[in-house]
Amino acid sequence: MKILVTGANGYIGSHVVTSLIEKGHHVIACDVVTDNIDSRAQIIKYDIFHSHEHDDMFATLGQPDACLHLAWRDGFVHNSPRQMQDLSSHYTFLTNLVNHGLKQLAVMGTMHEVGYYEGRIDENTPCNPLSLYGISKNALRQSLLLFCSQHDCVLQWLRGFYIFGDDLKNHSIFTKLVEAEQRGTTDFPFTTGKNKYDFISVDELVSQIAAILLQKEIDGIINCCSGQPISLAEAVENFIKQNNFNIKLNYGAFPDRPYDSPCIYGDNTKIQTILTSLNNV
Repeated sequence: MKILVTGANGYIGSHVVTSLIEKGHHVIACDVVTDNIDSRAQIIKYDIFHSHEHDDMFATLGQPDACLHLAWRDGFVHNSPRQMQDLSSHYTFLTNLVNHGLKQLAVMGTMHEVGYYEGRIDENTPCNPLSLYGISKNALRQSLLLFCSQHDCVLQWLRGFYIFGDDLKNHSIFTKLVEAEQRGTTDFPFTTGKNKYDFISVDELVSQIAAILLQKEIDGIINCCSGQPISLAEAVENFIKQNNFNIKLNYGAFPDRPYDSPCIYGDNTKIQTILTSLNNV
């Protein structure tokens, strides 16, 4: 299978590229910077944010069987103006691929599309995003669902949750803990830690993404998640213990963010169905 991966040099992308290659697939890895991409991939330097609307981007990028769209600027800066400024570029790029022949499109989404919500999220959960990041992802999802339904293209919207692992390349709380430990910091300012999230390692996320791409029967919103809520405090304390860090958490030093839910996690029914089916082949 020939798979185009945009944002291939990024945190998730670099892992996905290697995983797909090792599964025997031809990977076309696209990004503006390419120094972190597996050399076994077909690497193309390409800036999707400065593309030409009337060009055949499908042909330019190798006429793939499927596209995994991970490219996103300022993904960890939830209220960056770029979130909305780039929205039309994402839509133009992806619809251009479909208009010129793409038949399967998988796009990385986020739990932040949902906004403030308590409990388990499935594909029918109402969305009311409270950050520019969530608003832009939600708008892209809604527009692509409509477009792909009218243009004979399977759309798989991969809704991501709290990703950890390979932490020096991430921008999560775990990254900050690693950096603090390396500096010799022992007192770490923290929130109350009571909020519960759905944590998924980047390795497990990559396995789920690959499984989704290798089938077309299950589409629409697919939660990439563990399906289990764990408190932030428990996750961080476990991380500190597993890595033998000397850091102690200073609980309550920072307030909880107003747009973070007390407990939010994904319904993993669809992804587990895909994984089970793949394992039975």
